[in-house]
Amino acid sequence: LAFCKGRVVRVPKGPLIRVMGTEVVIPCSVSDYDGPSEQNFDWEFSRETDFMRIVSTWDSAFTSEEYQKRVGQGDIKLRRSSNDAVELVIRNIQPADQGRYKCSTPSTDATVQGNYDAEVQVKVISDGLSVSGSKARSPTSLRLSEGDSFKLRCSAITTSPEHTHLHVTWQIKSGLTWRDILSLTHEGKFQPGPDYEERYRNGDIRLDTGANDTYRLSVSQASSVDGGAYRCLVSEWVRGADNSWQKIQEKSVEIASVAIQRTDVIISTSNMSLTERDSLDLTCNITTDRSGIFEAEVMWYFSTSPDDTLSDAQVLLSMDRDSVVSDSTLISLSRVDRNSYHLLVRDVDVEDSGYYFCQAAVWVPLHNGSWHKVVERTSAPVNVLVTALEPDYEVFLNASKTPKFSDDPTELNCRIINAQDTEANIRFTVSWYYRQRLRSDDAVTEELLAMMDADWTLQLGDRSRERTQNGEIIFFKKAVDTFSLRIQWTSENDRGDYFCVISAWSRQRNNSWVKSKDVTSASINIFWATQDYTLTVEAVKLKPFFVAGHTFEMTCKVSSKNIKTPRYSVLITAEKPLTDQSNPNGTTRIISLNQDSVVRLEDWTDQTRVDGVVLEKVQENEFRYRMYQTQISDAGLYRCVVTAWSPGGGGMWREAVNGLSNPIQIDFQTSGPVFNVSVHSDNPTVYQGELADLLCIVTMEGMALEPDDMSFDVSWFAVRSFALDREPVLLASLDRRGIVTQSRRNGSSDLSLERISPLEFRLRVHSCEDHDFGNHYCVVTPWVRSATGVWQREPDIKAKPIFLSVKMDVLNAFKYPLLIGFGLATVIGLLSCLIGYCSSRWCCKKEVQETRRERRRLMSMEMD
Repeated sequence: LAFCKGRVVRVPKGPLIRVMGTEVVIPCSVSDYDGPSEQNFDWEFSRETDFMRIVSTWDSAFTSEEYQKRVGQGDIKLRRSSNDAVELVIRNIQPADQGRYKCSTPSTDATVQGNYDAEVQVKVISDGLSVSGSKARSPTSLRLSEGDSFKLRCSAITTSPEHTHLHVTWQIKSGLTWRDILSLTHEGKFQPGPDYEERYRNGDIRLDTGANDTYRLSVSQASSVDGGAYRCLVSEWVRGADNSWQKIQEKSVEIASVAIQRTDVIISTSNMSLTERDSLDLTCNITTDRSGIFEAEVMWYFSTSPDDTLSDAQVLLSMDRDSVVSDSTLISLSRVDRNSYHLLVRDVDVEDSGYYFCQAAVWVPLHNGSWHKVVERTSAPVNVLVTALEPDYEVFLNASKTPKFSDDPTELNCRIINAQDTEANIRFTVSWYYRQRLRSDDAVTEELLAMMDADWTLQLGDRSRERTQNGEIIFFKKAVDTFSLRIQWTSENDRGDYFCVISAWSRQRNNSWVKSKDVTSASINIFWATQDYTLTVEAVKLKPFFVAGHTFEMTCKVSSKNIKTPRYSVLITAEKPLTDQSNPNGTTRIISLNQDSVVRLEDWTDQTRVDGVVLEKVQENEFRYRMYQTQISDAGLYRCVVTAWSPGGGGMWREAVNGLSNPIQIDFQTSGPVFNVSVHSDNPTVYQGELADLLCIVTMEGMALEPDDMSFDVSWFAVRSFALDREPVLLASLDRRGIVTQSRRNGSSDLSLERISPLEFRLRVHSCEDHDFGNHYCVVTPWVRSATGVWQREPDIKAKPIFLSVKMDVLNAFKYPLLIGFGLATVIGLLSCLIGYCSSRWCCKKEVQETRRERRRLMSMEMD
């Protein structure tokens, strides 16, 4: 039976106790059913035995004649809460409605199992709850001052025949809705409303019970939020059959209407403007309707912001309730009458500009002789603006030196003229600005060059900081009324408008300085006409035809326009064919000569021909390049890269423009052999510690040469990766004279490089390690001796790489550890046996005392 399932219809556990005249809601739900999700319900009622049909969700003709009128008027209705649950609602229940209510569900299941109806008993009791307020029929009206206390009472009693509990809640209505203040629940617990929790913990809100079933609400420290209508809401609760609490009815009565008179603090003066050395006069008024004894405590604040939280405010003066004023020299506070307090600030200055607040606290005496603060308020801020006594003066800007060409000096003078009312407490400073002039109508922002503080400290702008530190721009004071700006070497970027701003500073009472006035001069335009620089470079080949081994010579002639006293720097470059392995980028920087005629070798790396290239200055605008003993590898396009320099500031040279010459080609017509290079290894996979042999084999095509007429430079490289995505590492090299050079190595393996035949070179890696793996290749540079006996260098040839794999020999790797372990185990075993023998022989020997026995030999049977 435990595994059987079926339809389950549920109603609340009865009996349900309800009060006559109230609304009754009886829920009914069904679960574990088959068929459609939305189920239908039928309700029936019985006072004794027979059931009368009340209402149905699916059959409009289900209702009995006795209930048709009440169902038609809506006094009895069904309210669906979900697909599988409904509620029976009965308005204004009467004693005749007491009885058994049955909820049934028509079957939609494939098989009939479970229960299809459930019953609940409803008991109707008389209304015994009575709630009342004061004796007056209308609510009491109270008019209180902020900070006062008041008490409200209501009476609640019930004569219900059942054992019920009362739930009393005090509520306030200051708008459209009622809000809970404090409740005494039906379980005997105090529960404050959401907005009154803190005041309840502080004891400002209390709920007390008294005689004759009265409930008293006590409110202390009343504020403006406590104004409104108050009512007493009482609900009656009974414990149901399932031991849960059920509210059976609720009544309320409006007790009082409370009006709270707010205490305000107002500064009688509105926003005001003053001039330096004037007096500031403010009055703080406290408005309250209190007629009893009270004293006020006043405090004046000053702040630079209108924030009434006074977090950053400064206390000016204060007066306690005994009229004792804190001490101050220039500020005084006096009491005009009971509710007015006067603040006087003498000789105001610019620093007194800001917002002024008056904070007042009202204190009332208590019965024990102490004082109690009932309210504290802060006034709205009054904005006071103090303007400085501005001096009267004008500013004139002129240029004593203007540039005619680039790098000429510029000097501007900013003068103070027609100065009046400039007493000893006035100080002047200057700020310099630059504004670029554009041909279009685009707005151009001003750039600060330098600014002088009140203490004459110079603050540099981003545009002039570096040049000022280098001494190219100088700011100085030429006279008492004149400030000057000097640009030692003016450039094209300095062209534009310049203007100055003279600032007047006033000394304050605390000896600080405050800016009181700014006067801007008219702008001066610094400009001179310039033309674009032009530079032309022509390269000429002096010998139209030559062969390998001869001297190559070319000249570069330079012509320029619109450059003042130019000097030139020359760089010779060569563009090699793409087949040249020595320079994959294509362009090589060979030799250069700067504007001071200093020659420098750039990327020329042929150590055998260190003096093979020469660059010299023939004339002021002509340069000659020579290359001796030319090789076939020197073939390519040669150019002159020329830079024109003009004198700059501080004896420095400034780059003006660059130029590139036409190319001069060196091309050799040869019919010699063609060399090819390949790498071979019989065993590219070796174990650690073994020898690896790699052969670099050179082959020739075309014309055959004698071994003595050719030589090779061989270099071996390795790339320590599988995909050739790392930089190659030089292993060793063998030049054509037979000199071997090895790079430094970190491992224990060693290298050897030798020539084993005229066209074969062998690289050996001895005692290979795991870091010797990778792609290995050789680069060969052929040298061929011509018929004249001159050695010519051919282009470098790179072989296709071969991958060398190094494996670990497992047997050799574990041979010695196994032998050492076996030996140690044998020695330890023998030592353990020896220690055990010695311990049992000498250390653990125990002598046993035995009783001496008489030894007699048995007689033989013959003797017996």
